[in-house]
Amino acid sequence: MMTDWQQMVADMNGLTRTLRGLQPEVMRAFADMSRAATAEGALDAKTKELVALGISVAVRCDPCIAYHSRAAVKAGATEAEIAEALGMAIYMGAGPSVMYAAKALQAAQSWPREG
Repeated sequence: MMTDWQQMVADMNGLTRTLRGLQPEVMRAFADMSRAATAEGALDAKTKELVALGISVAVRCDPCIAYHSRAAVKAGATEAEIAEALGMAIYMGAGPSVMYAAKALQAAQSWPREG
């Protein structure tokens, strides 16, 4: 089964835009938290996105997989790095994580790479 990860992101962007209109303070706080969590510090952006992708697999969140696979690829994560992060997610989450790791690899492969 092939998922259209780009369409999922487009659909979710519209849905979250509607939610932002209905809950602006909550969504503003979430955006602030996102900026704080993803700001480079001891970990660079690529590492943080690989962590987020692994967590996306562990919590079985398809839209999270779509967003964080795109962000990991954009941050320069190689397929090997993504696969290794997914290996950790599988180790921590067993069988169900295998299924979602396969989906996350498919998502990462669907995003265009720069260079």
